[in-house]
Amino acid sequence: MALYRYKALNARGELLDGQMEAASGADVAARLQEQGHLPVEAKLASEAGGESAWRALFKPKPFAGERLVQFTQQLATLLGAGQPLDRALSILLELPEDEAAKRTISDIRDAVRGGASLSAALDRQHGAFSRLFVNMVRAGEAGGSLHDTLQRLADYLERSRALRARVINALVYPAILLAMVGLSLLFLLGYVVPQFSAMYDSLDADLPWFSQLVLGLGVFVRDWWLLLLAVPVLALLWLDRKRRDPVFMLKFDGWLLRNKLAGPLAAKLDTARLARTLGTLLRNGVPLLSALGIARNVLDNRVLANDVDAAADEVKNGIGLSAALGKGKRFPRLALQMIQVGEESGALDAMLLKTADTFEQETSIAMDRLLAALVPAVTLVLATVVGMVILAVLSPIYDLTSVIG
Repeated sequence: MALYRYKALNARGELLDGQMEAASGADVAARLQEQGHLPVEAKLASEAGGESAWRALFKPKPFAGERLVQFTQQLATLLGAGQPLDRALSILLELPEDEAAKRTISDIRDAVRGGASLSAALDRQHGAFSRLFVNMVRAGEAGGSLHDTLQRLADYLERSRALRARVINALVYPAILLAMVGLSLLFLLGYVVPQFSAMYDSLDADLPWFSQLVLGLGVFVRDWWLLLLAVPVLALLWLDRKRRDPVFMLKFDGWLLRNKLAGPLAAKLDTARLARTLGTLLRNGVPLLSALGIARNVLDNRVLANDVDAAADEVKNGIGLSAALGKGKRFPRLALQMIQVGEESGALDAMLLKTADTFEQETSIAMDRLLAALVPAVTLVLATVVGMVILAVLSPIYDLTSVIG
């Protein structure tokens, strides 16, 4: 399966712009037609231009993050209180202030009133709800426990959102620290140091090589500061382009897993996501092979996702899940042992959820330790750099003062 970006017209003539995972562009067009839309364009997301990628990044989604969790929890509560599905959707239609969200809920309610199941109505919303969400709802409908399924789905989404937010929050302070000190260092080298350089030139002072190096660097920064600011921007644009290159990202993800510092943490993060998703899907009655096909899409690391695809083929041939995942030798051994215990005891879903709890806790502890060590380390390195620049600039003054005295 590949990720496609598409454009289509709905029954009201509105242009829809979204993403869909499919085997081919023809499959995207067929699914859009089944949903009552007129396909206009379908292309691989990796082939989309930079402008569309940035627009997709900042374009608000009707349901994402906290809003999706709230919608799922509220719908579960209303169904648990005995409200019919169309009545529950009508109540939820009055809650959001965003017009896009209201239009989405209205489309879902109209589809349900027209005889469609909730999962089919969600699937028609041109990518607003993930395959995981739709398949969980479909499993809950098949098992006659839609309320319980939605509640478990809300818990899963909240845990996943909290885990992702924790990772992002752990990196915010070091990133701000690096940016602020980097700009301060740029100001120091580009404005303050050249003034000392002009003073030393007027005095015709004999400077040590280290001071000459720093003063020369300051003059370079003063004359070429625009280039120094442009380099990070160009680097970010290059990285954004490479990020959409599957071959490059596959190599990068492989290197990341082999890295002794970041590799174990990345593997634990994705293991927790995989175990949580698989356990939730199996508990709601989704077959293991279908669950593996859905769960691999929650993984950030493409190498691990390929291992899950290979494991699905092995499971299809009768090999146990733990043995199949272990063939790639990339998933943590503890996770494989816990999955094996779940298979042998006949409680695979419960053991997968327990595995997720274990690795989420380990990841949390590891990130706390990393953050506790990272911030002082970054502060120490940057303070050392700034101190060396100041020392290189001011030490000749001390030498001249000693000579005059």
